[in-house]
Amino acid sequence: MSEPNEHAHHIVGPGVYVAILFALLIGTALTVWASFIDLGPWNPIIALAIATSKATLVVLFFMGVKYSSKLTKLTVFAGIFTFMILISLTLADYISRAWGSW
Repeated sequence: MSEPNEHAHHIVGPGVYVAILFALLIGTALTVWASFIDLGPWNPIIALAIATSKATLVVLFFMGVKYSSKLTKLTVFAGIFTFMILISLTLADYISRAWGSW
């Protein structure tokens, strides 16, 4: 008989981990390939997009957030939201400075 407070753990098969491994390897290869192409101001944007997709895969599958409770998902979302606020404020300060006035 199971305990009433016992949480069921989701079992992920090794095929999922192998698929994520290949996705991360492809993402790494794309990052290296994109670094050799001159795309002007789009280089950092593409590199950050690839890095964000790879980080999302790691957080969802290797950290187990995809199969976690709603509270864990809310905690991850709150951390990302706070990070985005800090980045927005930093970029707003950076853009609003008068660099050529000194």
